[in-house]
Amino acid sequence: QVQLVESGGGLVQAGGSLRLSCAASGPTFNKSHMGWFRQAPGKEREFVAAHTWSGRQYVYYAYYTNSVKGRFTISRDNAKSSVYLQMNSLKPEDTATYYCAATRTGDYWSPREYEYWGQGTQVTVSS
Repeated sequence: QVQLVESGGGLVQAGGSLRLSCAASGPTFNKSHMGWFRQAPGKEREFVAAHTWSGRQYVYYAYYTNSVKGRFTISRDNAKSSVYLQMNSLKPEDTATYYCAATRTGDYWSPREYEYWGQGTQVTVSS
């Protein structure tokens, strides 16, 4: 069983930055795909970024949805079993609840492929 706990959300002005953290439990973190998704009120949950394991030791890949490329950076620290989302140049349209998710296999962009989810952390960007 994997448990995920997000932190780091908050209220920030447009153009500001936030760093989200996700602490994971479980022995297979370093071999898991880790994703960040977000959901705004009245909208479906959408893919934001993923940090996927290549199958080779210490080799990972990062993927982003187009709207956050160049502004957000996903990273992980296997020693701390944590994944991070650095969000810069935030815009009001980034306002949403952000969720961390984990899976061993599957399409990294699809929320249906993820087995484990955190409780979410709210990010609000004011204009």
